Amino acid sequence: MTDNTRKKPAFCLVCGARLGREWIEDRERDVCPECRWVHYDNPLPCAAALVRNAAGEVLLVKRGVEPGLGLWGLPSGFMEIDETPEQACLRELKEETGLEGRILKLMGVYAQDSVRYKKVVIIGYAVNAEGIPRPGSDTTETRYFPQHRLPEIAFSSHRAMIKDGFDGAGK
Repeated sequence: MTDNTRKKPAFCLVCGARLGREWIEDRERDVCPECRWVHYDNPLPCAAALVRNAAGEVLLVKRGVEPGLGLWGLPSGFMEIDETPEQACLRELKEETGLEGRILKLMGVYAQDSVRYKKVVIIGYAVNAEGIPRPGSDTTETRYFPQHRLPEIAFSSHRAMIKDGFDGAGK
């Protein structure tokens, strides 16, 4: 797959007929000519945790996987089918840092283009977490950073959320 593309279904997921293209709801979409099922190419939901320590520094993880391998980001990941966004946020925090957390508030909802999935929607939360973070799944390092010494952040949505956190939205 190349940037901003992913394989779309060629056949209807309901009846198996080959999909065609039609204008539906002011967009060209993949539509089944037999049963009229429409393939909506929706963004994938993700959750991210903004954790700050007593000094006001933000917790970042160094990514051990693509996209953004070797760059820093917030503890984050895709929401599972049986989770709420809050549960996904706390699960990802624990998986990537070993920390248990408590949601303080919704930071915001951010969208960005993705190499693999076209578009993702990131639901960001300010989270209280105590303890010593340790690298977990998909991460190679964890560290707190002050606002004036942030490393290169992998994702635009994380940069926006961190900015909101330092601007007071996460306190």
